[in-house]
Amino acid sequence: AGTIINSGEFVLQAIASKVEILAMTDSEGILYTFDDPKAFCYDRYTYILKNVPPPLISEPLKIKPEIKLFLEGVASYLNADKICKELLEFKRKELYYLLAHYYTDYELSPVVHSLSQYTSSFEYFILKHHKQIKSVEEFAQLGGYSVTTFRRIFKAIFNEPAYEWMMKQRKESILYQLRYTDASISEICFGHGFESLSHFSNFCKKSFGDSPRNIRKKEKEETSPNT
Repeated sequence: AGTIINSGEFVLQAIASKVEILAMTDSEGILYTFDDPKAFCYDRYTYILKNVPPPLISEPLKIKPEIKLFLEGVASYLNADKICKELLEFKRKELYYLLAHYYTDYELSPVVHSLSQYTSSFEYFILKHHKQIKSVEEFAQLGGYSVTTFRRIFKAIFNEPAYEWMMKQRKESILYQLRYTDASISEICFGHGFESLSHFSNFCKKSFGDSPRNIRKKEKEETSPNT
């Protein structure tokens, strides 16, 4: 048995729950995930948490006209050749407002309760702080773990060693900022903890095969309307 979602409906699914989707007809949908309780007004968030028990089964909710207009707009942005991160961030905040304004406490209770459980977890701690942390040792100290314990828990949850995961996140962040933001190379360099521009340049050449300046230049050439 499962939940049937018809046209004009959506579900708020609890974090970390297993989801399998079987489409019986040609279908199109938007999947959006978030893990931050700031999505809701704090007073309402705490009220739901204390006074509104979650349902045993999350039933589909009707897509109200305001949500329908929102989804149509988001779909057009997602189908565009290039997506502006700042625009999607704005649309995310708009979705929070629409959910809070047009749906009841009971309808929102499944996601509020799952957020509460998730934000006290090790995974949330990692995702919240990893951009500011420069080493595994620093991470372990912040969380009050021994380095050995931290590494063991991390690998059990993320399925890869902490250092490798942190390096992967660092590389993705650097590459994104070089390609899609107006941040200066110096800002990107020192914002990611490098001690000098030469060290940063060597890191980019080793990781991406080119210098920071050339990576940015190639991205501009590829996206130029004249090319």
